Amino acid sequence: MTIRTNPYEVALEAFLRAEKIPYIAVDERRRSLYGAGSLKNLDFIATPSGAEMSWLIDVKGRKFPSGRKNRYWKNWTTTDDLQSLSQWQQLLGPQFRGMLVFVYDVVGDLAPVPERLLFEHNERIYAFISIRLDLYLAWARKISPRWKTMSMPTKAFRQLAEPLQVTLHTPIVSGGDFDLRGAPQETPAIV
Repeated sequence: MTIRTNPYEVALEAFLRAEKIPYIAVDERRRSLYGAGSLKNLDFIATPSGAEMSWLIDVKGRKFPSGRKNRYWKNWTTTDDLQSLSQWQQLLGPQFRGMLVFVYDVVGDLAPVPERLLFEHNERIYAFISIRLDLYLAWARKISPRWKTMSMPTKAFRQLAEPLQVTLHTPIVSGGDFDLRGAPQETPAIV
């Protein structure tokens, strides 16, 4: 086990252990050197039993709802996160697919998943929502050039993301092309 202080990553690791999903926790204290630059390390590599491929997981922790205005379905990330996860996917090959996992700390009366899919850890209630990197990239839009953040429109995110439990228990074969599930014609580049 990698020593983690981020409660969202700790919760996801506890979930993977409880579900008996084979995984590797990646030490993300230092960026990996690559070419003339560096890459942000991902959080986990998970390989569901019997799967022909592995998921490269980057965890995004959020409250549900979040902020003073109780906003739901926050799904922003940074361009660095997306670029690095894309690069890891390319470096490791077709048997590895990038995935963002939004770990929601459910602090209100509503949850993003049915009650049976909620996960209790350290006296908190969590919901795990996953979205494949290719789908996120197809729909993501800049929200802050200054902070270099991107987000999917809420409606698209709710249609394309799914509970992590579903993702991990759905057989996916390595190789082949993922569908874009109705992605817009123009796929924006990450900048």
